[in-house]
Amino acid sequence: MTKKLYIKTYGCQMNVYDSARMADVLAPLGYTPSDTPDGADMIILNTCHIREKAEEKVFSELGRLKPLKSAKTDGDMIIAVAGCVAQAEGAEIMRRAPYVDIVLGPQTYHRLPEMVARAARSASGPDGKGRGILDTDFPAEAKFDFLPAESVAPGVSAFLSIQEGCDKFCTFCVVPYTRGAEYSRPVAAVLVEARRLVAAGARELNLLGQNVNAYHGEAPDGGTWGLAQLAYAMTEIPGLERIRYTTSHPRDVDEALIRAHGDLPQLMPFLHLPVQSGSDRILEAMNRKHTAAHYLSLIDRFRAARPDIVFSSDFIVGFPGERDEDFRATMALVEEVGFVQAFSFRYSPRPGTPAATIEDKVPDAVAQARLLELQDVLERRQRAFFAGMIGRTLDVLFEKPGRHDGQLIGRSPYLQGVHALAHPRLIGTIQPVHIKDATLQSLGGELVLVGTDEASAA
Repeated sequence: MTKKLYIKTYGCQMNVYDSARMADVLAPLGYTPSDTPDGADMIILNTCHIREKAEEKVFSELGRLKPLKSAKTDGDMIIAVAGCVAQAEGAEIMRRAPYVDIVLGPQTYHRLPEMVARAARSASGPDGKGRGILDTDFPAEAKFDFLPAESVAPGVSAFLSIQEGCDKFCTFCVVPYTRGAEYSRPVAAVLVEARRLVAAGARELNLLGQNVNAYHGEAPDGGTWGLAQLAYAMTEIPGLERIRYTTSHPRDVDEALIRAHGDLPQLMPFLHLPVQSGSDRILEAMNRKHTAAHYLSLIDRFRAARPDIVFSSDFIVGFPGERDEDFRATMALVEEVGFVQAFSFRYSPRPGTPAATIEDKVPDAVAQARLLELQDVLERRQRAFFAGMIGRTLDVLFEKPGRHDGQLIGRSPYLQGVHALAHPRLIGTIQPVHIKDATLQSLGGELVLVGTDEASAA
């Protein structure tokens, strides 16, 4: 019997990947994806614990779902909370939202079929209590070894998780506690999944990991490969046109990876390399284990290997103890690197992290003013970068139809969304597009296909 599955995903690309794999493991039980929670037989909230008030957002959403469960008359509804909030706050979720049936951490979703079977044998109580299934262990087995093949075509651009967990223990971050220690999938397993995704239509693979460039997978010869060696091997897969990876840590960049960016045209010239702050004093307090000078040297070495490479980053402002001179150091680093995109946030304490106990708090008004100043500079740089594309011809990988008739949407090498009039048969191909206009978020252009069948069809 077909059952409806609704998954709401919060946070990072790793969570997007995990949500897709949860759908895959539930497919053999008859669950098919639904775009709405209305009428769903199972609802999963795949949560993120990084940002401020993450837990309260989850509880607020659960409050909205409770009436749906109560009103379902054609059968029972299972509500599950997965991901990092589940890992960190599992017992609290059970206490505050007792109608939740399953709480599972990001390392145990391969056991979802077993949990669902247990839930089916133990119906919700008449008092509104859920089944109370809690699984937030860090199992000895690797979940990737138990996942089935993808049940849905991956699309032109697909995610591929190769590394998980973190051993860095930045003082502001919960990831080591919610995702566990660093784990790298074996090279053979990654390449099998990569070939399967490409055979199913993917032309671009986005390699994912909490510290993806810390990848150290077991190689077929019994040795260990880093991310660079893996990238070289992936370029031998017929049909794979582009490779991206995120998120990187500056301490895990090695010369082999820098060299690969110069050697492999499939590695896209857009690198997300979080720095968090330009102040060495704050970087030390964050336990980032790198300095601003080290970070800038990496930027220079990447540019020497691949002159057209551009960078995005993450920034936290208002970290405990941040002074005006620390913030100015961050602004100076922004000016020197010239980031084309960035994610910037005001510091918010995460329970259980060392930084949450630091008493030297930055006043909210000061932190907010610094954030706005930083975001203004970053937005102006991003706008200028996009505007600088006007008049250029970019190779665009078309991914899907656009909002308007005859329009396709694709991505430039720099991860920019690009729209142009083009025939649907060009989906999955890379085509030259002459850029005519730009906004802060996307580019528009025309196919450079004068006198060809594709141009007339477009």
